[in-house]
Amino acid sequence: MTEGHIVLDGVHKSFGAKHVLNGVSLAVPKGHSLVVIGGSGTGKSVMLKCILGILRPDSGSIRVAGDEVVGLRGKARDAYLARFGMLFQGAALFDSLSVWENVAFGLIQGRHMARPKARDIAIEKLRQVGLGPEVGALFPAELSGGMQKRVGLARAIAADPEIIFFDEPTTGLDPIMADVINNLIVDCVKRLGATTISITHDMASARKIADDVAMIHKGQIIWQGPANTIDSSGNAFVDQFIHGRADGPIVMDVLKP
Repeated sequence: MTEGHIVLDGVHKSFGAKHVLNGVSLAVPKGHSLVVIGGSGTGKSVMLKCILGILRPDSGSIRVAGDEVVGLRGKARDAYLARFGMLFQGAALFDSLSVWENVAFGLIQGRHMARPKARDIAIEKLRQVGLGPEVGALFPAELSGGMQKRVGLARAIAADPEIIFFDEPTTGLDPIMADVINNLIVDCVKRLGATTISITHDMASARKIADDVAMIHKGQIIWQGPANTIDSSGNAFVDQFIHGRADGPIVMDVLKP
């Protein structure tokens, strides 16, 4: 398959008798934004965890910048993870830390950076996501959901990562704030030149932030193409998903009354 910055080739992962990934293969070119869509339980999050090394695939290859990364341990794994930024679904901020300490967490704990320097970087990253320095002194409980997402984005880009993962970046936000977050993601990714993989159910978000879209169904990539071709994919599964129709080849397990 075509070499890219991130390449998965025939990745399988099962949990007992439950087969979650059934030969996932995809390639993400350097500096591109890939959005992976698909229903709940189709393997999106498990795929990300396999790339990060949180889970080890049962078989298959995962290469980043040409290097096999499955099975990395110790310092090699630490160095690998330092190349990533991550925006979690619920922002996942530490309640006991101030906003700036949340943004600078990886710099202080992972890179052992001096606190004053880390604070300066955190304040600058907050500025890049539209938050003033006064927000840095607040605690997560004092922020709205949209502000928490922006702080999470600031933390994801704090170390100028090579690769960023976005896990449902607009979940729980109203449509206007979701679009603000989408625009910030596009701006921040463009500024960094980072390679990104996002997983989302939000098609407005997918259309805004993606260069390419891939759909996963029953643990396999069933379609991948440029974001501007998704409406003419010719794939019945993709068509049903992007239009949110109950009728189609994707059958939901619903108990009938």
